[in-house]
Formats: sequence, C-alpha cells, structure tokens
Amino acid sequence: MRFFYAVAWLLVTPFVIARLAWRARKQPGYLQHLGERFGRYGAAPAAQRIWVHAVSVGETRAAALLIASLAKRFPSHRILVTHMTPTGRDTGIALLGDRVERAWLPYDMGFAVRGFLAHFRPAFGVILETELWPRLLDEAAAARIPVVLANARLSERSARRYARWPAFARWAFGNLAGVAAQSASDARRLEELGAPRAAVLGNVKFDVDVPPGMLERGSRLRARVEAGRPVWVAGSTREGEEALLLDALNPMPREARGLLVIVPRHPQRFDEVAALARAKGFAVARRSDERAVGGDIDVVVGDSMGEMLAYYAMADVVIIGGSLLDYGAQNLIEAAAVGRASIVGPSTYNFEEAAREAIAAGAALPVPTAAAALEAARRICADQVAMRAMGEKGRAFVAAHRGAVERLAAWIEETVRQPG
Repeated sequence: MRFFYAVAWLLVTPFVIARLAWRARKQPGYLQHLGERFGRYGAAPAAQRIWVHAVSVGETRAAALLIASLAKRFPSHRILVTHMTPTGRDTGIALLGDRVERAWLPYDMGFAVRGFLAHFRPAFGVILETELWPRLLDEAAAARIPVVLANARLSERSARRYARWPAFARWAFGNLAGVAAQSASDARRLEELGAPRAAVLGNVKFDVDVPPGMLERGSRLRARVEAGRPVWVAGSTREGEEALLLDALNPMPREARGLLVIVPRHPQRFDEVAALARAKGFAVARRSDERAVGGDIDVVVGDSMGEMLAYYAMADVVIIGGSLLDYGAQNLIEAAAVGRASIVGPSTYNFEEAAREAIAAGAALPVPTAAAALEAARRICADQVAMRAMGEKGRAFVAAHRGAVERLAAWIEETVRQPG
C-alpha cells in the first residue's frame, strides 16, 4: 500500500504544483512558503509542541476554541497550527495572532512528512474533522507521536467512497491514536472503516462565541440599508448557487424582494459574483464600497473575510450556502448562534445531524430549491413575531449543545497521556 501510494504521489506532484500556481493567480498565498509543502521549514526553537491541523476556515475557527482549552491543560507546550489553504491560514492569523506557530502541512510524501515531524517533533497531534493523510499518520505512528482525529465527522457518502478501498481505509484510519466523533452515526461509520473505537463528544462548533464587536458591526452594516427593508443573507455560497439565487430573485416583484446579500465562500470569487449579478441586470453594491444601500440596490456582494457573524447579525433571514447544490452545506450553527432564522437547501451532509436537529427544533426551515428559499425568506419576514421566535429557537438550539470543547480537550489529554 505504501509503495503504490508513494508512486501515485510521484505521478501527481507536477499537476499539484501546476494547480497551486493556477490558484495563486487569485490567491498569491498558495505559493508563499512553498518549501513547507515539501517538508522544508525555517528555524524553530526546541520545545514541547502540540500540533493542531485545521485545513481551512471552518476548522480553524473550531481549532481556536480547542486551542484555548489545550493551552490551559498543557501550559508548558508551544502550539503549532498547520493549514492547507491561504484562507485558513489568514483566519488563524486573525483569531490566534502570535499565540501560536503556523506552517503549511506538507504533501503526503514520505520525505516531506518525515521532514515535518523531525523538524517540529510534536508531543502529539490533533487533526480537526475529516482530513486524513495516511502516510503522515503512518510516519507519526512509527515515530511514536500520537495523533488523534477530533470533532470527527464522516458522511454516508464519504464512508461509501472509503469503503471501495478497504485496505486503504484501514491504513488511513488504523494509525490514529484515538477518534472523537461529533455523533454516534459518525462514530459508527469511522469504526466500520478501521478507526479506533470512537468517543462521541458532540460538535465543538456549538461552542462558538459571538463577539459583541461582530454584533455591533452587523448593526452598522444594517444601518446602511434603507429603513424597513428586509435583508436576506446568503452566507458562504458556492459556485453555481449565486446564479440560482439571482435567477430566482429576478421574477419576484420588487415590493416582495428583500435586499439579497450574497457572501461567497471563497474570496477569489468576489469579483466573479459581482459581475454575474450585474450581467443579470441587477443593481449591485459591495461591502467594500462602504456606502449607504438605497432602495435602488438589488444585491450586495459581501466581499470581505472574517465578517460572517456580522453579516448574519445584519440579516433578518439567513440562507445557508452550500446547501442549494451538492456541496453538503456550510456551518448553520453560526446563524443560529446569532439568533437568525435559517433556511437550508436539500444538501446538508457536512452538517447532517446539526441540520436535522435545527429543523426539528424550529430553528431552520428546509427547502428544495433556491426559488423556494427566497419565497420562504419572504414569508418569514412577513411575520415578525414568527421570525423572532425562530431566531430564539436558534439560540436555544445552540445553547443546548454547548460544552463539546471542554469534553474534547479532556479526552485529548487522557488519550495522549496513556502509556504506550
């Protein structure tokens, strides 16, 4: 397995580098510190380290909560945070500043991961949610560095993909020192693929803090909008979803429309989405314009990073991006934590349990299409009492699920300190 996996990496490496260069046209960060992706790092002081891997933005926000708890339990350890995307790294800088070290996780080639482990010598590693690199875990186990999968989730779809290659799955999951799953369903699927027996500790994203500054920023954004006008925020939208929403908005009578605020998931698409809305005949403003949004504006493009909670705070209703097409949905917990009514499309496999429970709690409304999402937003805003009740149910839903961070930190401490 190791041999064939190594050969596969040799074959794909030129294409991986070409893809990095392509993506760097819009996000230059992909080519910064390029040597780190191949296990070559600058000087690092000798120290005991906790290594936490968070692939991108959502995992980085969850990691920030966990890191604060781990720092209290391991006060003598430095903390190294690794990423794979510039947006994740930028989020880590914004949330954690110079309290942590940061680096790119290397590509999963033997020499690169050995270089990473030898350079930083972590006491143990924590991988957030789903991203597994089997050669890295193999080399960590050989070096007697325990690595745990924390806040783990595995959808039925992903489990079926792994199950097609059972030997690979056993290799990928079998070298983990422990697994803490978000739900019993996640635990069952992971164990069936060869992971160690999983603890079920809940989802740390429920422990999200809503900073007062973000609520204030949301109020300022809302104050720019024409008084009395409903605001519908489509948060963390993915490619193709914006076109569906704009096409659904077009035939709605102007008096029935709210202001549609579209916040694309990826910053390299800000310009593309603004151009798309204009091409479809809408009057468009951008968050970066820093100006009032009058009744003549149809669509606002949220072209800023790190402000998702502020966008949700300015909203009357939130449409969850990634749920209208087959992307598995983005994080609906944040919208509920801010106390906003949420609308989710049919694709929710990345937040399967949270979506199901939010709907059952009356905090979110399921819809089949983008057109149905906008019509639902109109109906919700037409009944202010029901809208506020939905928002309060969202806050209660989040509050009922809090506490996973401390449970997870305690489990990690117990797991990595076990002898052998």
